[in-house]
Amino acid sequence: MSAKRPAYVIAEVEVTDPAVFQEYVAQAIPTLQQYNARIVVRAKPDTKEGARAVGDIVIAVFESMEDAQSWYHAAEYTAAISVRQRAAKTRLMIVEGEPV
Repeated sequence: MSAKRPAYVIAEVEVTDPAVFQEYVAQAIPTLQQYNARIVVRAKPDTKEGARAVGDIVIAVFESMEDAQSWYHAAEYTAAISVRQRAAKTRLMIVEGEPV
């Protein structure tokens, strides 16, 4: 029996329009629930090496890479992406974690 491998959506978010970004949050957060995901980190990082992060770091955890990919490509979330892109400069990636 193989252990599940969680996936993490990691984003560096520099908000440029706080009012519009709140619209994004209102649209995006509810989309996580159906994929059994949750936000585990949302904070300014304490950079120790390399280039300093410009915005906040946000990390969401999903039960699997398949769930994370399905969420990102779901119609409900893709509608929110354009709102986020108007309201923030973002670097976003999905990484697979170690088995739990």
